[in-house]
Amino acid sequence: MTKLTDPRLMLLSPGDSVYVLRDQIAAGEAVMVEGVAVAFPQALGLGHKIARLAVPAGDKVVKYGAPIGRASRAIAPGDHVHLHNLTSDYTPTYALNTGEA
Repeated sequence: MTKLTDPRLMLLSPGDSVYVLRDQIAAGEAVMVEGVAVAFPQALGLGHKIARLAVPAGDKVVKYGAPIGRASRAIAPGDHVHLHNLTSDYTPTYALNTGEA
């Protein structure tokens, strides 16, 4: 991890554009992401992705050192990365849409 980043965020590979949560974040809680405090309006659980870097719309999102999908809209550092801003390269998004944001 570079800069000051909350220890609950795990970087799986040095080239990844996302961190993975290794613990929960409560609604309204702020965490440090690359030296910047980011507050999340909703609770996030184990395994959720948080943007490490800015990802322009259409660019690949990288996890495990490999692209996992593309940004369906611009993603800022510290953003929650999920169905609302990521289109999977592996599973059709309509198959994953549960109404969750």
